[in-house]
Amino acid sequence: MSHIVSTVSTMRPFIPAKDFEISKRFYLDLGFTLLDTGQDVVELKLGIFSILLQNHFDPLWAENCMLQLLVTDIEGYWQHIESLRLGTKYVVKCPIAPKIQPWGMTVGYVYDPSGVLWHIAQA
Repeated sequence: MSHIVSTVSTMRPFIPAKDFEISKRFYLDLGFTLLDTGQDVVELKLGIFSILLQNHFDPLWAENCMLQLLVTDIEGYWQHIESLRLGTKYVVKCPIAPKIQPWGMTVGYVYDPSGVLWHIAQA
């Protein structure tokens, strides 16, 4: 089994997009870089990590899709989030500022234009 594990080079979740162009702009604003991988899928990179944005929308999938982004400086990252004014620039729920959760992590919440929920937490 360890040989199989050593062959894995990356893992990238697919993320739905209700409006592909708006979602691409949203993720670029968050700091992702866009690598075009095809007509209906783009890779969005954030450092060494990436997601695949898909030009496909299923409301049930989007409303139940959550991702966690761990950052080393939640206050600094959250200042960046606030500066983007996501709730007014995009038709999204307003970000929810970080606070300590019952499980001990400091977590803020950001919704993308399709309803995908990002948990942004202090590493």
